[in-house]
Amino acid sequence: MSNIFPTILSGGSGTRLWPLSRKHYPKQFLRLTSSYTMLQETALRLTGFNKPIAVCNESHRFILAEQLHEIGQNPTSIILEPVARNTAPAIALSAFKALEQTRDAILVVLAADHVIEDKDAFQNSVERAAEYAEQGKIVTFGIVPNAPETGFGYIQAEKGESSALKIKRFVEKPNKSKAQEYLDSGDFFWNSGMFVMKASIYLEELKKFNSRMYDSALKAYSNATSDLDFVRVAKQDFELCPDDSIDYAVMEHTQLGVVLPISVGWNDVGSFSSLWEVLPKDENNNVKLGDIQSIDSNNCLVQSENQFVATIGVDDLIVIGTKDSILVANKDRVQDVKQVVEHLKGKNRKEHLLHREVHRPWGKYDSVDTGNRYQVKRITVKPGASLSKQMHHHRAEHWIVVSGTAIVEINDKQTLLSENQSIYIPLGATHRLTNPGKLKLELIEVQSGSYLGEDDIVRFEDNYKRG
Repeated sequence: MSNIFPTILSGGSGTRLWPLSRKHYPKQFLRLTSSYTMLQETALRLTGFNKPIAVCNESHRFILAEQLHEIGQNPTSIILEPVARNTAPAIALSAFKALEQTRDAILVVLAADHVIEDKDAFQNSVERAAEYAEQGKIVTFGIVPNAPETGFGYIQAEKGESSALKIKRFVEKPNKSKAQEYLDSGDFFWNSGMFVMKASIYLEELKKFNSRMYDSALKAYSNATSDLDFVRVAKQDFELCPDDSIDYAVMEHTQLGVVLPISVGWNDVGSFSSLWEVLPKDENNNVKLGDIQSIDSNNCLVQSENQFVATIGVDDLIVIGTKDSILVANKDRVQDVKQVVEHLKGKNRKEHLLHREVHRPWGKYDSVDTGNRYQVKRITVKPGASLSKQMHHHRAEHWIVVSGTAIVEINDKQTLLSENQSIYIPLGATHRLTNPGKLKLELIEVQSGSYLGEDDIVRFEDNYKRG
């Protein structure tokens, strides 16, 4: 079906999965349930159609592009949102792009961070939904509930003979008794947030019910510029878009909406309790990820990035250890992880923004140690990659090559370094680091100075067009 365009929305921040998920490296880029990241799993679900259209914010653009490239899913387009405006404007941008490819374009709108266990059943469901989309319907997938879940919104459907049922109403996340009532009725489904529809039909309905959003999105897309492999929509125009979901902007008003019930092993992995549900467990119902020893412990999720962790005589606990943070929570309180994130924001701490290991388009760095007027990083540079040509006002740097080969440019003089060799970059010197080899370059960087923040960088040349 050459007119079908998977559309991946990748704007979420995944705060309920802190400390694994952080603002600048959220859950869709993590390997939570398999050897693939959640974004990659999403792209691989629909490989029989066109390459995906992806929508993400600017700070995630290189991560998203690299992860799709790793699995051979180089996208039709990566559209950058200059500001977050929820799903309705993001889908409009995707629709404009798809219509440039074909006037009959059908969008399959997917969140980048959901789990679907039965991929064949889902593919069949998409093909069925596309048939209704060809008839002018806007199809949303309703997950057949198997429990009175309070963490999802619901869709109530009208009775009907067709497999796609007319939508009666959308309802917000219910309490436990109301969720049980919905489950018992048989005509309520979990709201998956996935849609199949003609791009032209969606835009017509959006223009009808929210002309301001349509006009702002159209102008922002019309004034977009190309930046490497990205479509950068006009910020001043997109900022005028109302901040609204497709449910509120279109689905609650349109007469074209239908819900297609499906059972495909879906989970939005919105919390650690739902992550525990989808992962393999031992004989005591424990999920153990990392170097873990559990003694007389039951129904726990314990994950450690770099430390040995032991649990003794505990039940229903979530224990998550990263290089810089540890979370311990009762499984029925995991929705409150957001409070920790808000605390970190209020204290102007960085743990909600970044991991200790930070990914960059040229590679990554790990902040190994920090003290008064010094910082130590382990830097990894991809083969053929180069950092920007830059200088610092407040710090000097000392680089020691651990493995690989480095070309270091200091004030226009180049030096070739190999394993166990080092070099000093004085404060204020213009410098650049390049990996000319076919193997990754690893080095230790020791910074010293009065200010060591990442914003003390003046860039003169940059392959990735960063400011």
